[in-house]
Amino acid sequence: MEIRVLRYFLTIVEEKSINKAAGVLHITQPTLSRQIAQLEDEVGVKLLQWGGRGITLTEEGILLRRRAEEILQLVDKTEQELQEQDELIEGTITIGCGETAAVETLIDTLREFHEKHPMVKFDIFTANADLVAEQMDQGLVDIGLLMEPVDVKQYEFIRLGIQEKWVAVMRPDDPLAEKEVVTAEDLTGKKLILPRRMNLRNEAVSWLGDSFKDSSVYCTCNLSTNSSIMVEKGMGYSLVVEGSLPFLDHTRITYRPLSPEISFTSVLAWKRQQPFSPAASKLIEHFKHNSGSRQ
Repeated sequence: MEIRVLRYFLTIVEEKSINKAAGVLHITQPTLSRQIAQLEDEVGVKLLQWGGRGITLTEEGILLRRRAEEILQLVDKTEQELQEQDELIEGTITIGCGETAAVETLIDTLREFHEKHPMVKFDIFTANADLVAEQMDQGLVDIGLLMEPVDVKQYEFIRLGIQEKWVAVMRPDDPLAEKEVVTAEDLTGKKLILPRRMNLRNEAVSWLGDSFKDSSVYCTCNLSTNSSIMVEKGMGYSLVVEGSLPFLDHTRITYRPLSPEISFTSVLAWKRQQPFSPAASKLIEHFKHNSGSRQ
């Protein structure tokens, strides 16, 4: 007794007509009639009766209808559970990121993914884009959130539309805190703390222009938390992205936007043709579905 034939039988009972049932099932009427005749031969009893008012069930047919409904409900439930089992993935996904505004979008996506796949865990590695990319190349990080400028030729990636704007960090009692924006000239002769990442440091030097010649860069730092402590201790001004200061205490330090503005975007990236765990592969699919990918 095949599941397919039981579905045929129930469709005939519902439609009360072989012709109508054949149309619903998208098969020919002779084929459907032959399948039902073979079913009756198999069970050894008559299941359907044809009369002037259409098809009716014999007592045996009534019993089979009840059992067929139970069987098909169980089959449908089992298929659904098997499909859901495919979604019950687990494992740990390692994600590298810096301290940027795009991290908030990343975390929102991870939260949504975790609600759907609660057995998945995340290992967050925080560093600048160069270090994250290095860890990705070594296979130690699955997915990286990289702030541009960055070379993405060897990666698949999704570019996020969030602008990472640069600011100058200072003490709240500093004279520059009275200004709405900070220019390169405002920083002439000042002690500066610049990003450790070479690409970003070069961008800062380019923005400073001639003012950089008279300024003193005595420290580079890869994370804004430490550079902010240095600022609070009166060791200079730090140039960082605004998104790296989400919980800023303005009674201890503050910042002002740079003018002219410097801003970059970030990309979610992963290595091309890299074998990933089922959990990481599923997260990448989630990223693509929600954001659209650019190769």
